[in-house]
Amino acid sequence: MRSVMAGLAAFVAIVFADRAAVALDLPSARYAVAEFGEPRYPEDFTHFDYVNPDAPQGGTLRIGTSGPFDTLNLIPLQGVYPRNIVLLYDTLMVEPQDELSAFYGLVAESVEFPEDLSSATFTLRPEARWHDGMPITADDVAWTFRSIREHARPFLRAVYDDVEDVTVVDDRRVRFDFRTTDTRTPLVRVAELIVMPRHWWEAEGRDIASGTLEPPLGSGAYRLVGVDAGRQLVYERVEDYWAADLPVRRGLFNFDRIQYDYFRDRDILFEAFRAGEYDYRRDFTSRNWATGYDIPAVAEGRLQRMEVPVQDFRGIQGFYMNIRRPIFADRRVREALTLLFNFEFINETLMYGLYDRMESYFPNSDYAASGMPEGLELELLEPYRDMLPEEIFTTPFALPTNDGRRLSRENRRAALALFADAGWELRDGALTNVETGEPFTFELLMRAGGGLGPHAGAYVDTLGQAGIEVTMRPVDIAQWQARYQDRDFEMINFAYTFYPPPGSELANRFASAAADNNGSANLIGIRDPVVDALLTVIVEADDLETKEAATRALDRVLLWGHYVVPHWYNRVAWVAYWNRFGFPETHPPYNYGFPNSIAFQPSWWVDAELDAALQQTQ
Repeated sequence: MRSVMAGLAAFVAIVFADRAAVALDLPSARYAVAEFGEPRYPEDFTHFDYVNPDAPQGGTLRIGTSGPFDTLNLIPLQGVYPRNIVLLYDTLMVEPQDELSAFYGLVAESVEFPEDLSSATFTLRPEARWHDGMPITADDVAWTFRSIREHARPFLRAVYDDVEDVTVVDDRRVRFDFRTTDTRTPLVRVAELIVMPRHWWEAEGRDIASGTLEPPLGSGAYRLVGVDAGRQLVYERVEDYWAADLPVRRGLFNFDRIQYDYFRDRDILFEAFRAGEYDYRRDFTSRNWATGYDIPAVAEGRLQRMEVPVQDFRGIQGFYMNIRRPIFADRRVREALTLLFNFEFINETLMYGLYDRMESYFPNSDYAASGMPEGLELELLEPYRDMLPEEIFTTPFALPTNDGRRLSRENRRAALALFADAGWELRDGALTNVETGEPFTFELLMRAGGGLGPHAGAYVDTLGQAGIEVTMRPVDIAQWQARYQDRDFEMINFAYTFYPPPGSELANRFASAAADNNGSANLIGIRDPVVDALLTVIVEADDLETKEAATRALDRVLLWGHYVVPHWYNRVAWVAYWNRFGFPETHPPYNYGFPNSIAFQPSWWVDAELDAALQQTQ
């Protein structure tokens, strides 16, 4: 699983401050653990397959990004933090970029657990150190998790709901007790946690519950040496990094400095890249990829492009409806709004036909529903037949399609028929509620500078042709974040991140208990006992077959709920870089390149000859 929620999930380690020795009935210590099956790398492995263990070190990597930040503390709900701040920290164990939900020892040299999987005890490496030379201790782990439980944003807390308690066994051992048994899911959730330094945060009046722009003390391959609020962050490689020679770190983090420059919006960000103001870019904009690289630097080979097949595990992206609002409470209305989205027109005219439509909450994965439910998936759904739409059992889910540039007449008629069934009819060109006479109007909340204005505008135009008045409301990131956390929206452009195999984090997105919890990820407001039951099966599954079947069943129930007007996704990574780098021949299939993510493990390096040649031309 690609570290839960790009930055946030990297933060837990655990807690209760009982330092008494505890008798443990555990098998032998393990150097690695996988949620299902066994880890692919043997105990004596020397490095991951996607790195060059002899890569040269040196030089500076410059990365451009958009959006501001106003804190360097990831824990509190308030504030916007830079996701790359995780460069400062190491996890208890580390997940490679070529294997899913398997973890190898980093801060923890080993993990032990009983046969019933009711607990996990991590033994920390004696050489693990903070950047100030102090050892990383089990007490740091305990204090960090206590801080999470008391102060963290709801989504982060919910990821670890399966952790019952934690005991500090001694300075190097910490035991996590779980509410569940016979499943490794809480174990691997804990394995990916980052430890924070208690002695630093409790010194000089610092407050782990508040924002700060003071560079935090870390333990990772880099320390933060430059902070220009909202504009730039500069990281410097730690020369005596304690884990540099471990197999899980060999061949990685080869740059002496990594510099993040922040730009006001995506257009400016792209122009800065073309001008050579930063080095590497993973493009997510079809217009840029299709037309934006027709410049001399590309023709001359100074600026390189490549398409890398990857498996990006992204949750569903689209226009999310807040079903707490009466206008979206009726499933027929939500389905009608999906029928009025002309993806083919948007893809052809705005995205050069480069994207595929999302037809799952778990696209491009083994967890996506397809065809008709059968086997174990059908068995899981059958007890709730009377509570579910009949189509779940009779019709494969498929989104409407359109031919040409106009919305098909069939889709428009079907949408208007659904509106009529739900009590809405066209009057003088306006969709109107039959009982109240009120027009069908709502606001679409957008993040300013997010790049989807034209796409949303095309949808708004189509809705207008059906008599629906929509106000597009672009707001800055601070307002956008505050409004979605407070549920202060009707429809919002949003995307979930999906980390397979799924687990307890799904409850925070879809469970009834999270629906009215401001700051949770249940933006839609779903309250469905069938969803709750399937989430329980997913969380408690002790084999991959059950987890996959239950997640497909959940996917099917959510899709037929029509809560989201789905967008699109790409099956390859669009990568562009100034020709000054070397990189391994083997490309890892997950989290490719240099994203702002918790799984950031850069395996590239500066090639001295290419760098010198490029500098002569600039």
